Amino acid sequence: MASPARHPIHLKRAYEEPAPGDGQRLLVDGLWPRGLRKETLQAEALLRVLAPSTDLRRWFGHDPARWDDFRARYYDELAANPDALARLRGYLERGPVTLLYAARDDEHNNAVALRDFVLHGRGFARC
Repeated sequence: MASPARHPIHLKRAYEEPAPGDGQRLLVDGLWPRGLRKETLQAEALLRVLAPSTDLRRWFGHDPARWDDFRARYYDELAANPDALARLRGYLERGPVTLLYAARDDEHNNAVALRDFVLHGRGFARC
């Protein structure tokens, strides 16, 4: 089986236009992006199971000062959810993926943390 990290993992704000190079578009937020219609998003799947818990999302509040702690806590949640990671692996085995997120901060959001979790070898060790 090919390593899932072989296929590109792109990140894109859900409000940006879909592009041919996006591959499979996966929304990885726990909440639907405000004001966005399903047809406009053009996502292959909504993977709420990969989003941080509501408590963690609220605690983080997209505060860059909490980023390192957020990532550590989110990584713990992801590691405890091998079934959700297996779903993501299935998409990555088929080709490029774009993780969609609604946050305004392009550097401090769960899609960035999820991509890093997968690319740094932690993401599929247990599934």
